[in-house]
Amino acid sequence: MLPKLSFVLGGAASGKSAFAEGLVVQTGAPKVYVATAEIYDDEMRAKVDAHLEMRGETWRTIEAPQDLTPALESVRSDEVVLLDCATMWLSNQVMAESDLVEETDRLLAAINNCAGRVVVVSNEVGMGIVPDNALARRFRDKQGKLNQRIAAEADLAVFVIAGLPTFLKGQLR
Repeated sequence: MLPKLSFVLGGAASGKSAFAEGLVVQTGAPKVYVATAEIYDDEMRAKVDAHLEMRGETWRTIEAPQDLTPALESVRSDEVVLLDCATMWLSNQVMAESDLVEETDRLLAAINNCAGRVVVVSNEVGMGIVPDNALARRFRDKQGKLNQRIAAEADLAVFVIAGLPTFLKGQLR
């Protein structure tokens, strides 16, 4: 059985989103996809369209690039949420020059108060080279801190590498 909060992270194109979708689908519960991406160009539009087509019409999709509280408050107790992804959400917060401590606190409160089970997807961005500019280094550090906070509260934490899940915390029942 999927726990109240599951956390799935990995690198870009690691298979983390597909794994997380599989976790949600296997529950057999009504599925909610909370999308955090903002569409700024044709490439991103094509990626979002491909994801929508792949999921099909059995998912309820909520677009919430910055304020996730209303989206998570709308979830019923019988639904399972896939929040994809915390990295895009953080990027949106950084670009909006938000108070990241306050917004992270709000995010975690919204997840904890969500009536349904939640699966959060995020990128692990700290395993590569040190970025060459201050904004990228700041983002990497903030993403690492966000991942640590979500992982600390999660009942299940899984790192996906080359499509293969490595369970870091908890287990599926």
